[in-house]
Amino acid sequence: MSTLKRFFKDTIIYGIAAVLPRVINFLLVRVHTDALPTDNYAENTNFYIWAALFSVLLTFGMETAFFRFYKAEEKKDALVSTAFISVFASAALFIILAFTFSDFFTTIFDFGGNPLQLKLLIGILAIDTLAVIPFAYLRASNRPIKYTTIKLINVGIIVSINLLFLKFIPEFKESGKDIPSFLNTIFNSTAIVNFIFIANIIGSAIVLLFLVPYLLKFKWSFNTILFKKMLSYSWPIAVAGIAYVINENLDKYLIGQFIDKNAMGIYAACYKLAIFMNLYIMAFRLGAEPFFFNHSDHKDAKETYARILNYFIIVGSLVFVGIVVFIDVLKQLFINQQYWEAIVIVPIVLLANLFLGVYHNLAIWYKLTDKTRYAMLFSIIGAVITIIINVALIPVFGFIASAWATLFAYGTMMVLSYFIGKKHYPVPYNLKKSGSYLIASMVISFVSFTYFRENYFISIGLVLAFGILIFWNEKKELLAIIKR
Repeated sequence: MSTLKRFFKDTIIYGIAAVLPRVINFLLVRVHTDALPTDNYAENTNFYIWAALFSVLLTFGMETAFFRFYKAEEKKDALVSTAFISVFASAALFIILAFTFSDFFTTIFDFGGNPLQLKLLIGILAIDTLAVIPFAYLRASNRPIKYTTIKLINVGIIVSINLLFLKFIPEFKESGKDIPSFLNTIFNSTAIVNFIFIANIIGSAIVLLFLVPYLLKFKWSFNTILFKKMLSYSWPIAVAGIAYVINENLDKYLIGQFIDKNAMGIYAACYKLAIFMNLYIMAFRLGAEPFFFNHSDHKDAKETYARILNYFIIVGSLVFVGIVVFIDVLKQLFINQQYWEAIVIVPIVLLANLFLGVYHNLAIWYKLTDKTRYAMLFSIIGAVITIIINVALIPVFGFIASAWATLFAYGTMMVLSYFIGKKHYPVPYNLKKSGSYLIASMVISFVSFTYFRENYFISIGLVLAFGILIFWNEKKELLAIIKR
């Protein structure tokens, strides 16, 4: 099987693991926005803002470091056990501190009106942290089907609990139908928004049980020298991760502070429509990250990376245009009408995430050359841009300023990575061709959204013309890949 064919195969399998669960979870947005008023949806958003931040802190870039050292390290037992013990210690320390200073954390996290959320947050973070290395091992050892199966089990549990407590039980109670007394007792025992988090912690706990057998197969030891090497590589990744969380979540938090919780809720709900682009990027990264490291010693590695970026931009541009064209259909399907006011942010956020995907693609240069400090630098620059624009312009222009902040932040990171990467690890990217696809997608999306919104005859025609143009330019290479 050719190199690119193998890459695409793994990406598709990992894509199922990333895309299908998140698509199913995305379908829950409608359940959540139907069940929760906008201020309660803001509460849900706030919970996962803190979850995202502390997830980065607790894993401190160890997952990426694991991939970096997996191929080179002959003693896999030492690598797996050292990485796992380090994140286990991190999770244990977090649990001790969080419960010891629970009043402080309750205040900081704004959980005062719902203290149970702190316990649920601690549990989710601890369990998910312990699962990071086993999942990384499955990916690094080329076991995409097992990885995907476990991920699907997780989402099945989460979806089932969400549907039960946020949709079916409320509907049964409203219609006067009887429900089992124990379910009624559970339903009345806590705020309805908490069932989103309860579903998460149950799903995570069951998944961790499935991962335990993979941990037990290794001989346990802690290699201090190896840990220092991994930490030296990973800590800039962790700082970059924190900056990424700021870029992704600070806007929502500041909207809640500068405007109100209702604005935060509607912005966060419409922002969810960008998930289709995020899913594509995540599927790509799950397959690409191990592939890039494993392929780095091939003679044609740089040429392969360049071709992969071109294909990434092609598919990403089509995803971008397709979502913008059908944005009004999507909002009716997935979001309650009380949240539609912020739909204007979606094209901007989609483009921002496409830029982020290109940035992740370009990032191979600093990962392969062990210059991960640049990841930290780029992400900090993006975070500074995010903070300045949001703080300065939300009070003036409202939540639309946050969408533009995200676009400028990720666009700047993309451009900086490209030009600095040329000096340290030059890859022969076809900037003219890939750039033309990006520009064409931006023009088509702007024209469709501004002048032909809901005029599907013209908009779909533009998409088809774009697709035909791409196929005409790429047909020789596409046919060559298929024949291999």
